[in-house]
Amino acid sequence: MRVTMGDVPLNGFEDALRTQRARYPGADPAWRPGWQPVHTVYVPADRFAAGTVAEWGEGALALARAHLAGPAEVADVFGVPEGLAPAVHERVLRKLAREPVEDLRIDFEDGYGARPGEEEDAHAVRAAEAVARMRAAGTLPRRWGLRVKSFADGDPARSARTLDGFLTEVAERCGELPPGFVVTFPKVLMEEYLMEFADLLARLERGLERGLGAGAEVRLRFETQVEAPQTLPFLRGDLVERLDGRLAGAHFGVFDYTAAIGLPPDEQRLDHPACDHARHVMRTAFAGTGVELSDGSLAASPASGSAADVRALWRRHAELVRHSLAHGFHQGWDMHPAHLVSRFAAVYAFHLATYDAYRERVRAWEERRAADGGIMDEPATIRTLATALARADAALS
Repeated sequence: MRVTMGDVPLNGFEDALRTQRARYPGADPAWRPGWQPVHTVYVPADRFAAGTVAEWGEGALALARAHLAGPAEVADVFGVPEGLAPAVHERVLRKLAREPVEDLRIDFEDGYGARPGEEEDAHAVRAAEAVARMRAAGTLPRRWGLRVKSFADGDPARSARTLDGFLTEVAERCGELPPGFVVTFPKVLMEEYLMEFADLLARLERGLERGLGAGAEVRLRFETQVEAPQTLPFLRGDLVERLDGRLAGAHFGVFDYTAAIGLPPDEQRLDHPACDHARHVMRTAFAGTGVELSDGSLAASPASGSAADVRALWRRHAELVRHSLAHGFHQGWDMHPAHLVSRFAAVYAFHLATYDAYRERVRAWEERRAADGGIMDEPATIRTLATALARADAALS
């Protein structure tokens, strides 16, 4: 027997639906990811200059030309199918010449170390000057920013001072805060540090708007680093709301994390099962929120300039990039110009290998027919395929 509810209200439904849509935009079937960089390049603040990005690109391109003479070498070094190797080879060379760095982070933390206050102040100003010169020259990457010191070090004032000095100097020299800025907040051992950092950004935001004058609008967002087991329990979707939408990303820190859980040095690697666990906690916590996820790095460079050493580094790095991609992490850290070659080669091969097949399956679904091989995809799979195609279009553009 059917029960008619009539006008009986579903108490709280509208509020819950609004919260759901705000908290989990990625759960909407029509949602597609926007552009996300495939990597973040970290450069210590004392070694950063206006020409750094160009130097990385030139160094990477020289290595590619010296040790990847053609598609055959691409197939051999990166395990790319022969049919895809020409396209991957051409795309890597073009990318290194046109846009070698998609996301730049000027590092005032581990890569920089502890310095006297006056020295760090001076480096913050010098870094801002370099950013302004890059902006004027059109060489500032699409995504850029800096990493400050952790509040866990016991001196949040140092982080605030560096960030304040850097942002003020950039805004004064550029007349605005150039688009694409994000700040990385490391070693978040306490949930309270996230709230304090979001509050700091709000105060800096107001100060920048006053300094830039009437009508100025500034929005400061940050990435949290996941570098300790203590961080995993407080990762959850409602953090985005509680942080007033300022949480843009979560980046995994492989070496601090593996050290913190007691792994031996030889096991501090991105493809360790313990790192897979942490990555899947991150994916679970932020699924559907729009928070971007990034993997960590390979702390190695070519042992020499020989073909054998360079290719050995590329093989290992590409293997780790593929591992990250397979686990749904479409971004990672690059710490040496050689990494750019293997990063782009692995990413391009990953997307090109499935692009046509994914597109055919989506087309078959839209036409209400079975794809080649008799595949009848579920709606959830189609959404995943469409998302994968959107990511591929962004990465391959």
